[in-house]
This record gives sequence, C-alpha cells and structure tokens, in this order.
Amino acid sequence: MINRGIATFGLDYGKCPKWLFERMVRLGRQMMHVMNEEYGPDEFIKRIADPGWFQSLGTVLAFDWNASGLTTILTAALKEAIRGQQREFGIFIAGGKGKTSRKAPEEIERGADFLALPERGGRNLVYNSRMTAKVDSALIQDGFQIYHHAFFFSKSGAWAVVQQGMNALKGQARRYHWHSEKATDLVSEPHTAIISPIKTLTLNLTANESDETRQISTELVQAGYGSLMNDIKILRRHSSDLSQSIKIKVGQQQLAFINLENKEFHTHPVVAEDFTKSKYLDKILYKVSEAKPKNYENLLAFPGVGPKTMRALSLVSEIIYGAKPSYVDPARYSFAHGGKDATPYPVDRPTYDSTIQFFSRIIQRMKVGAAERRLMEGRLMNQGA
Repeated sequence: MINRGIATFGLDYGKCPKWLFERMVRLGRQMMHVMNEEYGPDEFIKRIADPGWFQSLGTVLAFDWNASGLTTILTAALKEAIRGQQREFGIFIAGGKGKTSRKAPEEIERGADFLALPERGGRNLVYNSRMTAKVDSALIQDGFQIYHHAFFFSKSGAWAVVQQGMNALKGQARRYHWHSEKATDLVSEPHTAIISPIKTLTLNLTANESDETRQISTELVQAGYGSLMNDIKILRRHSSDLSQSIKIKVGQQQLAFINLENKEFHTHPVVAEDFTKSKYLDKILYKVSEAKPKNYENLLAFPGVGPKTMRALSLVSEIIYGAKPSYVDPARYSFAHGGKDATPYPVDRPTYDSTIQFFSRIIQRMKVGAAERRLMEGRLMNQGA
C-alpha cells in the first residue's frame, strides 16, 4: 500500500552535524537489530521500499521529516550502522549520494561475496542497480536529475532501491522507491512509489499507457538504421517550424496528425525538442540498430542509450506512427498519512495507527534511556500528518 499526503519537500543544502549523524547511526543499528530479530532481513528490505515507512524511520532517528537530506543522511547512517556486521544482519547497502552512487556496482559485487550469494545472483543485482538508475533518468523524464542511488539487498537476494532526484530550478526533490517483489518487469510500472511535493510535465515511458510506444520503439531499431533514420529525418525537416499542429506526409500518405497544443501542459514537448543533426544521437542509433535488441528492456540496457535516445524514439513512435505515450506525472504526494482537515484526503487511520504501533514496538525493545525513548516516540506521533 502506498501512503499518500502532502508536504513541502525542499532541497536541503546544509550539512548534517557530526553529533546528529553519529546518533542516527547508533539508534539505526539498534533498530535494525530489533527488526531482524522480529521480522528478518527480507522484511526490512521490503519496508525500505515503502516511502511512508522510510520517511517515518528517518523521523524517528531524529532527522527533519520534510527535508531532502532525510533520504541521503538516513541511507548513509544505515550503511554505517551495519558496516562490518553485514553477515550478522544478512543485509548489505551499496551506493549513496553523488560520487558514492557510482561505486554501487563494485560495492554490490563485494556485498554479494560477503553474503555468499551465487555469482549469478551478484551479477543480477548489479544489473538491477544499473537498470533502475537508467529507468528513472531515461524513462521517467520529469525534470529531476538523479543524484542519489542506494541499493539495499538481503542474503536471500531480495532488493530495494531508493533514488532521489533534484530540480534545481524549482528547489525541490523527489524520491523513487523500488522493490524486487514489485519490479518483475523493469520497464513497465516497476516502482512501489515515486513521491514528490510537485507534479510536472513528464514523459512516462514506464506507464501502461506507453505500452504501444515501447513496442514501436523496439520495432524501429529492429528494422535497421536506414529505415529509422528516414523517420528521424522527417522530424528534422519539420522541427524548426512546429507551432500548433503538424501534418506529415510521404507522397500521398498521411502518416500522422498531431495537435501540439495541450491544454493541461500548454505545449507538446516536441516543440522544444532539438532535432538538428546530432552526431552522437546518430551514432547511438546506428549501434543499437545493428545490435537489434530483442525487447524494450534490452534497448534501454544498451550502452550509451539515455534520455535523448529514448525521447527520440518515443517522438517518432508518436508523431509518425500515432503511438502516444503517457505525459502524466506518476509521482504521488506521499509524505504523510493524510490531513486533519481532510486535505488532500482524510487521514488513513488504520495505516497511520499501524505505522505508529510498529515503531512503538521497536522503540520499546531498543536499549535506550527513558528520556530518549520518549523523544523518539514524540517525533513519531508528531511527524507531518
């Protein structure tokens, strides 16, 4: 179940004080010990993929509930909390913020060896890590740049991903949650949730509504470079003078008609697209066409394929072949359980109470003083709902 609510989730440019981080590490270690004893490592992985639970955990460990820093600091604190004890916990955490995120593949391989996963299991985890990052940058084109990638996995091979992107112009951040149980198809509705304080124009190539776009995009590269470039050239001829609508004809055949004025989002994204000749785009299209990927996932996984490639294929699919993808932002307002004034909807009492009860049980079993226990419970009761 995805918990929904509204909160201001602004970018946090400050640094976490050393004393606070050390405290979060200490409390996080204790909380994970109790959780492991009660529920096992796979349950921890599953709960990390729940945005409401993740937000509550950060709040209980003393971080601001509505700051972007909760994601990065909580992940770093949990990673530090189990350092050297991964076998005992049966859990490994790879990646993190900025440059640390790029270390995720080698850390996953090391963690897989550490937890004695089969060699193939380790390779699969590295692949899933890489693909979740590609999906959230190339298939969810929402104006948020991914700068945090954390990969959690257990000794059984269950995994979760928590990624965060920023929109510097709007001063906002959004978070992308994945869980292996849900992501059986990495390119079709794979997320457990995407949460954000704002919605924006989004090319969502993972939506069910984009299924035809995914199919035609794959067929375009399978048909060969020459055929694909003929379609790209059609767009390039018209991209400089697109206004309200476009009719594209080859001989007497009308291939497509599209109204470029969208009442909800004001303009169709093709208006802003630069279809002047791009040597890099042409090079990638040539290589992937030669490879002839079997399916859309293989197409996305091909080295060098990124947002511009997938956007170009999507626009060809739409404008020439009429396969319109989804432009609906998949993000949910999801930082709290509801509002006391029923805005945006009444408080979901069962879910809210269940979250409180869960953390209350964990807190009671933690080896902390009475005063600190009261502080943790107070934060739990007062967080953003």
